[in-house]
Amino acid sequence: MVFWIGLHILAATLWVGGMMFVHLALRPTLTEVLEPPQRLAVWLGVLNRFFPRVWWSILLLHVSGMWVLLGVMGGMAQARLHVHLMLGIAWVMTGIFAYLYFGPFQKLRTAVAQQDWPTGGAQMGRLRTWVTTNLVLGTLVMVIGATGRYW
Repeated sequence: MVFWIGLHILAATLWVGGMMFVHLALRPTLTEVLEPPQRLAVWLGVLNRFFPRVWWSILLLHVSGMWVLLGVMGGMAQARLHVHLMLGIAWVMTGIFAYLYFGPFQKLRTAVAQQDWPTGGAQMGRLRTWVTTNLVLGTLVMVIGATGRYW
């Protein structure tokens, strides 16, 4: 169980920590330093590297979470409220990420390739909104995970 919980925490930290870094450090710096065309090209490069790692994190989170839920806790009927909350929010976050990856992110790729900066900027705005939503949800899940057993 220790292995699976450790893997779970590492995957969550990569995803949520990455979103925190992007939102609070990288975004403001790029906005201050670069013009929109260069900024969008950098964003595309960053997201091309970060998003595959998010997919791996999602896979590891779901596999490790299910392993602990089914193999250790004995299934959903035995799980306490905080586990149900974490699982529900995890599915919402996964859906949001899938939407932003297959929607705005793909449109951002196309816009940058075509040097359509207004469209690229609009797609970055959509990405920012959904990443912010997932950052809030991910932070909430980490707090629930850390404190839920004490409720």
